Amino acid sequence: MTADDNSTEEWLRRAALGDRRALDELLAAHRSRLRRIVAVRLDRRLTGRIDASDVVQDSLLEATQRLPEYLSRQEVPFFVWLRQLAWQRVAQLYRHHVEAQCRSVEREAAEGVPLSEESAMVLADRLAMSGTSPSGRLRREELRTQVRSALARLAPNDQEVLVLRHLEQLSTREISAILQISEPAVRHRQRRALERLTKLLRSTSEEGSG
Repeated sequence: MTADDNSTEEWLRRAALGDRRALDELLAAHRSRLRRIVAVRLDRRLTGRIDASDVVQDSLLEATQRLPEYLSRQEVPFFVWLRQLAWQRVAQLYRHHVEAQCRSVEREAAEGVPLSEESAMVLADRLAMSGTSPSGRLRREELRTQVRSALARLAPNDQEVLVLRHLEQLSTREISAILQISEPAVRHRQRRALERLTKLLRSTSEEGSG
């Protein structure tokens, strides 16, 4: 089961009237998408202890309890709100399990997006398919390595918008709500990040062939 904006609004309307089945359908429709995002964001030091499905289950339970609060405001799209609950849960787990100077996930994200090897490969593949690769001579494995290296050299804002779009696969509207910038600004930031990444990849490729 998947959800579009119209079906989500209908489920929310029915849930607000006390329809438990509508609430269950609403959460079920967003579960797999939320799990994918949690898997992307789950710190590598947590993956051996925490399963993304457990994080999602806890987040959906909290969403059930706090739905009246969301319905009274609806300041952001429903899925953005769900993602926020999951992000806060990941932050709590990080603070509890990881002792690296007790840094919060928020600070970690501000310093750069930590990606698992699998996530880096997926992002490299998606960027390659979008035409970011400067040369067809690059083998996929080389591109994955170079994308990860280039991402580490990007500014945090550029990293974040690429991860939101290409890994979390969020819409422009959702990214706009998360970053609190306009949709045109999101599109501009994404183009700028891709241009900078392409430049870094081209530079790396030329260094490797020189």
